[in-house]
Amino acid sequence: MNREITQPQLTDPIRAFTVLLSPTRRGARLARLLATAHLGDWGIACDSAAHIVAELAANAAVHGRVAGRDFHLGLAVHGDALLRIEVSDARGERLPPGPGTSTPPADDAEHGRGLLIVGALADRWGIVPGPFPRKTVWAELDLVR
Repeated sequence: MNREITQPQLTDPIRAFTVLLSPTRRGARLARLLATAHLGDWGIACDSAAHIVAELAANAAVHGRVAGRDFHLGLAVHGDALLRIEVSDARGERLPPGPGTSTPPADDAEHGRGLLIVGALADRWGIVPGPFPRKTVWAELDLVR
């Protein structure tokens, strides 16, 4: 079964934050801290978003690392109803499994659950290849008032 995730047409963001971070564990940790701080400043208390940022940033640091190239974190709130998280890295040739195609790792495996966690927490997520040499993994959360 081929499961295609279509992206909704987004309005211009009313709040946005972007930053380049080093593809290291420290950079991944900083991504989560910055996301949590900005969401708090925006009045959005969303633990799911912090977990999603942590997983995507860790993947960018581990699987998307290219020496001398940073990864990009973007947060955007669209219409007070949607939070979009984007993490781009410089390994566009290494696309992860998309939504609905990730398989759970063995019970004793120490890695391989990140995108399963993203899929469980996000309302929608997907992968956008390019522009070369980059790829972007995005996740969206519907904001409840």
